[in-house]
Amino acid sequence: VQLQASGGGLVQPGGSLRLSCAVSGASLDYYAITWFRQAPGKEREGVSCISGSDGSAYYEDSVKGRFTISRLNAKTTVYLDMHSLRPEDTAVYYCAADYLGNCPMRSVDYWGQGTLVTVSS
Repeated sequence: VQLQASGGGLVQPGGSLRLSCAVSGASLDYYAITWFRQAPGKEREGVSCISGSDGSAYYEDSVKGRFTISRLNAKTTVYLDMHSLRPEDTAVYYCAADYLGNCPMRSVDYWGQGTLVTVSS
């Protein structure tokens, strides 16, 4: 199983970005997928998760109402739409998979590489 994250970049405060996590070698029906982020000097934190069984979503409090997680099973891709971005959202964002896991994920079976999101004017 491999995960490939993409879509990061530089955006002004208040702007939007869409991150993509392409999953190969697995069906999204069997994996919970979580977006994590790690800001400079801070610990990695879970931001949003989507369950494999029913597609239900989970959000960390600081991103509720601003971020939306979704998936296209046929394309085995999970998206994170980020709106109203703030400087404190600046971080390296990673996607990760947990086989037969629920949200929030308690373990990680596979990690993708990170994609950098920078929110700055």
